[in-house]
Amino acid sequence: MLGSGCKNCKDLEVAVRKTLEDLGVEASVEKVEGPGQIVELGVLTTPGLIINGKIKSTGRVPKNEDIAKWIKEEI
Repeated sequence: MLGSGCKNCKDLEVAVRKTLEDLGVEASVEKVEGPGQIVELGVLTTPGLIINGKIKSTGRVPKNEDIAKWIKEEI
């Protein structure tokens, strides 16, 4: 997850963790907060979600269904 800690960034973290729990998937969740690091990863608007090195979402909090779909694609 990428973001500086704004409300949407926190909401995305909660959504990702809940979705992982609901799916029964154990995964490492990393949070990147540094603006320089975020840009290096190719994200210009936060919050951002990267799964297995692939940008899945930027600038919004996606629906849990979308997060679940992306996680399943990357398992």
